Formats: sequence, structure tokens, C-alpha cells
Amino acid sequence: MKLKSLLLIILLIFASCKDHPKSEKVESVDYSKTELDVTTSTYPENITKVFDAHGGVDIWKQMKHLSFTIEKPNGKEVVTTHLKSRAERIDTPTYTSGFDGQTLWVNEKDGNAYTGNAKFYKGLMMYFYAMPFIVSDDGVLYETAEPLVFEGKSYPGILISYEAGVGESPDDQYIIYYNPETSQMEWLAYTVTFGKDGKSSDFRYIRYNNWQNLNGVQLPKSIDWYKYENGVPTEKRNTVEFTDVTVSENEPDASLFKQPEGAKVIE
Repeated sequence: MKLKSLLLIILLIFASCKDHPKSEKVESVDYSKTELDVTTSTYPENITKVFDAHGGVDIWKQMKHLSFTIEKPNGKEVVTTHLKSRAERIDTPTYTSGFDGQTLWVNEKDGNAYTGNAKFYKGLMMYFYAMPFIVSDDGVLYETAEPLVFEGKSYPGILISYEAGVGESPDDQYIIYYNPETSQMEWLAYTVTFGKDGKSSDFRYIRYNNWQNLNGVQLPKSIDWYKYENGVPTEKRNTVEFTDVTVSENEPDASLFKQPEGAKVIE
């Protein structure tokens, strides 16, 4: 009987071990050298450091309303975006354009003929303004890029590209360059492929070095476009300032994005 009891105890212990498997140590992965699996919420280590230096992507993901004003030669341009649906409205003295999630429209004012490209401009300034958080979207791929050296300082780089079919210009590429001490974003290199086939190697440069804290996240007060030669920035060309900024967890009024009577639909 004693032998049978001992065998029964051993079997019970074995069964218990099967129900509660021993945990195993998971080796760390250097995500800075891999591409993001966009089906998960895990970002590579290098871009995560940049997000964290600007308040953290978790806080950014709570925001639903973004708006800002840019002073243009013909007056103020006010951009309002629903950050979840990406509905957008752009108000200027001569026209208003909008996107309700499906329809892109332009409403001319006071007999002024709209001569821009609404499809190209939709989301453009919002995208530049919302860096670096805007590259936390789905469908984004990350790779380590060669550092940018400017005035003797080296800035590590992260190449941003997109899965096929993401956005109007999936061949666009961006490189975020960040300060190695603070991990804050300091430069953006970008290509323009709208209306073209294939990727481009012509990177243009914007400097980000004027930040402000808005509702827990660091976003730019202004950004500087730079001239460039041989693929590197040389000197400042112009500055774009952002005023009257709103970053909020509250949704913007949906009526802002609806096509008004008489507006032209952009196919």
C-alpha cells in the first residue's frame, strides 16, 4: 500500500507541474534593427525612446482633437483634425477645405478660385506638426538609418516607411533624427512621392528644436525648413510657427467636417 500511495503522490505532482509550466527566461531583442510587426502594439526601442521623450505614445493615443493656426501671406490658416478618423478642416481667408472621412471637398470664398491641390494638401501640415507621434500609426515600418551629422553633432536616425496601400502616398519615407542625450526629435528628413511611381531618394529637411508641453505631450511651437545639398541640410530657409494650438481628449464637433452646400467635391 505504501508503494501505491507513493506512486499516486508522484503522479499528482507530475500532473500539477503540467498544469503550471515553469516560466522561461525570454532573451531581449534589439528592435532598433528590426521592422515593427504592425499587428502588435510594440514599437522598436529607438522610436519608443523618442515617443517617451515627448510624453509617451499612450498619452498621445488618448487625444482626439488637434487644431492649430499658421500665419500665411494671405492670412491665417486654421487646421482642425479628428485624430481618430482623420477627418480634417482647413479654413483660410479665400477657401475652406474639408474631409469627413469619405468625401474631400473645397468651398471657395468671395469669388476666389481655388488653385491648390486639395488631395495633396489634406493632412500635410497636420502630419508635420504631429511628429513624432504621427508615425505611431498602423502600417508603419521602422528601420535604423545612418546618423545625420550637422555642425559637428551626430543625430541617430530612424527610417519610417509604409506598407503598400497605406495613405495617399505609401512610397513616402521619413527619417526621424533625435538627440542622443535627450532622445527628443531634432530633425525630419522626408521625401515627396505624391502623383509619382516608386520611392524617391530626394530627402528634404525640417529642424525641430522649439517644443512646448500641451496636455502632457511635447509638440512644436515652430519648425524650420532647411536648404540642402548632397543629401544634407545646409542653412535655414524659413520658419513656420504654430499658434492657438488645441490638443484634447474631447472629440471635435462632427459638423465641422461636413460638406457645405455649394462646395466642390474633389475626386
